[in-house]
Amino acid sequence: MKGLHHVLLFVFFACCVSAKKMRWCTVSDPEQRKCAELAKALVAVLPSAAIAAFARLSCVRASSTADCIDKIKANRADIVTLDAGEVYSAVKQFDLVAVAKEVYTDGGCILSVAVVTNKSLDIRSLRGLRSCHSGARYTTGWSLPLGFLLSRSFLSWSKENPLSQDVSSFFRASCVPGAATMASPLCALCQGQKSYIRQKNYFCETSHSEPFYNNQGALRCLRRGAGDVAFVDHLALESFDESEQDSFWLLCPDGTQASLSHYRSCNLGRGPGGGMVTRHNFRKVVRKFVSIVQKQFGRLGKERQRFQLFNSSLSGESDLLFRDATDKLVVLPDNMDVSQVMGLDYIALLKGLGHEGSSLQDSVVRWCCISYAEQKKCERWALSIKSDPLVCVKAVSMRDCIEKIKRDEVDAVSLDATHTFIAGKCGLVPVVTEYYGSECVPAEGSAHLEIDELPSAVGVAVAKRSSRNVFMGNLGGRRSCHGHMYSPAGWLLPYRHTLSMEHNSSAPCDPNHVYSTVFWKGCLPGSQGNLCKVCMGGTGKAATKRCTDNHNERYYGNMGALRCLVGDPSGKSYGDVAFLEHHNLLTNILGLNSSRWAEGWTQSDFELLCVDGHRAALSEWESCNLGAIPPNSIMTRPVLTSRVYDFLMKSQETLAATQSTEFKLFESHQYGESDLLFKDATRCFVHTSHMDYRSILGEEFYAHLEAVFKCTRSDILEFCNQDVCSIF
Repeated sequence: MKGLHHVLLFVFFACCVSAKKMRWCTVSDPEQRKCAELAKALVAVLPSAAIAAFARLSCVRASSTADCIDKIKANRADIVTLDAGEVYSAVKQFDLVAVAKEVYTDGGCILSVAVVTNKSLDIRSLRGLRSCHSGARYTTGWSLPLGFLLSRSFLSWSKENPLSQDVSSFFRASCVPGAATMASPLCALCQGQKSYIRQKNYFCETSHSEPFYNNQGALRCLRRGAGDVAFVDHLALESFDESEQDSFWLLCPDGTQASLSHYRSCNLGRGPGGGMVTRHNFRKVVRKFVSIVQKQFGRLGKERQRFQLFNSSLSGESDLLFRDATDKLVVLPDNMDVSQVMGLDYIALLKGLGHEGSSLQDSVVRWCCISYAEQKKCERWALSIKSDPLVCVKAVSMRDCIEKIKRDEVDAVSLDATHTFIAGKCGLVPVVTEYYGSECVPAEGSAHLEIDELPSAVGVAVAKRSSRNVFMGNLGGRRSCHGHMYSPAGWLLPYRHTLSMEHNSSAPCDPNHVYSTVFWKGCLPGSQGNLCKVCMGGTGKAATKRCTDNHNERYYGNMGALRCLVGDPSGKSYGDVAFLEHHNLLTNILGLNSSRWAEGWTQSDFELLCVDGHRAALSEWESCNLGAIPPNSIMTRPVLTSRVYDFLMKSQETLAATQSTEFKLFESHQYGESDLLFKDATRCFVHTSHMDYRSILGEEFYAHLEAVFKCTRSDILEFCNQDVCSIF
């Protein structure tokens, strides 16, 4: 049987490798020794005929991982394992290809942690301290912690300078191996050998010959007292023995400290683990080679007594060739894009940190617009703030905006409470929240409005006064008007109340199922079937098929639901009840005349349907409503928080200072719609980038959404939940 195994290995190498030499790039003497041991083990395991065909594994010594990338590009080496940040650079800037990915016992991702020895430090007080990093542009030692510091505005980046320059000003001194060409002050704490000969210079290089390189090197930097904080990944914490546990702590995002064992709840973010790269024309050979090597020497390898691929202890170092914590290698399929390997959030973070160099996108804010009318208003906005570049990008719905932001195709959008929940699940964060109060007066000494309690809206059910036998509990078989799919007032709140004799609050928790069962037909833009039959679509430049999830559908949103209740100008295609927000309701009724939609309608022609079955005047919305709704939030990717916030504040101040301008940020009637880009009821923006989306929504509303989406299928949430950490 063993002879048959050798024959199969020979056939594999003879036909697939074609006597091609495999050259592994190493970055230190210990790594070179481990590579040589692997080569010997291969000779011992493979039959002599296979060795002749394979021409053996050779180990190519390089001065750093960057030198390895250069050597592979120049065909002087074939493979190397890199941190995910370097994998991205190798793929995007050097046209190499990722062929395998490290996977650890708890998945394919690693957590970034900040480790300190000083019990008085917190994550908000890092300015002026000494920092130790695993490597320049490394996932947990650079990208994730800097992305976190930027998102919380603890670190400011003017964009006029490279990020590395502002980081070197933020910390008093640092060791960031690989940063010598970026900003020399970032190498001040490093201790590697200096030499004018590149092959002998290890100072501040991504090589184990730099004592403070990689995760264990950054911790060594901290242990020796050279630095005050070390940014490493959670896997490195396993190196601490019990006697050290009480001398080191983690810095948590909320400003507290935690013990090393609490890294799951006290970290600065997560990103993909390491991966292997090679040239495109060599990828098939490398994939097959990796498969064979892992089969022989991996965790479950047949010959692991002879050599252990994921163990470096015998070489006197750690994490040589691979991370020692690696559980297995996943060989990546040929058609797998780098964004699928690393995740959209991580790719967007790297772009935001300038890993691809500066571009026009770095100087503009791309706003998401979901209709012709929004696009028109956005373009007027852009013209009104000439000093602040704004680009208006078309999407088809709020859900599409969320996906585009995650894909780094746009930067920001204002979302209602339900879509804020979805965006939060998608990894987006709030920048500001719309304020519907009476006055916008910042506290003394503050440049922006901050309040303890965000004013909310309420959802209401409205019927025509003339429809006397329409009331809550008697809506079965009637025609309904809903703002749009996932709208808080039109989709989320109504189903919780008794809509008809056949329906009560114990009915299924999927609102779509409830509405399609209760109502004969209706208009719920973004839906399908009977709940689209009352919709009208768009005309002219906004022409679209009916039931689209944007303002091009004339029955979309709060104004659209009101139009749906009234009926089209010919008096046809109307509903019996409209579910919408009370904000702007009276203004929208007046707008029916000015928009030539329907003449002669006044607020006395409508009444509210209360949940106890009686009816009330529109003015009684505080006691006759379907529930409270948190305000809209402007959401973006974490790394862009400061840029989007600065843009919005400057835009708000510029427009307020030029009262003569025809453009109003919070008015939409001149475009024939309402609530374009922002709610028309907005008075100003409230600074909320220091809050998470859950806090803005409130625990009760958040819990309600959690329960609903557990039993309601959502394409956008399925897209967002594609977890690169667990797909391998």
